[in-house]
Amino acid sequence: MKSLQITLGVLAMGALWLTACATDRMSDNERLALYRAHAAPPVQSFRYLNRIDGWTPLGDSAVAIWTRPNEAYLLEIDNPCPDLDFAQAIGLTSQFGIVYSRFDKVIPRTGAGGPEPMPCHIRQIRPLDVKALKAAEKDIRRESAKASG
Repeated sequence: MKSLQITLGVLAMGALWLTACATDRMSDNERLALYRAHAAPPVQSFRYLNRIDGWTPLGDSAVAIWTRPNEAYLLEIDNPCPDLDFAQAIGLTSQFGIVYSRFDKVIPRTGAGGPEPMPCHIRQIRPLDVKALKAAEKDIRRESAKASG
């Protein structure tokens, strides 16, 4: 099994930061509910080209992974994965370019210099409707601006 560590580039971090600002006031549970509301039914796997365009931790039980600008997946984790919220980068295991639910793992990379966190088993994979998710986040930003302004 091959484990690949993926680090985020400056552009991906900037794009994620802008999206994160829109949902900063939301709790992890609210943000996870938003992503679940824009996720398709579960699939067994997805093609992984050894590149993550971005990722969003959703508490200790899920993470959203962008494999392309308009292609993302909600990965639900088997057991709590407390290092996801603090990870500076993440990696995914894959089998010949495919990530499988119930087999592959998310690997948080904290960069703390200590022992590496334990891998987190992927329980479920759900494709995200990225266009609808972005529209919902835009609506949340708009409502937040109205409320604070």
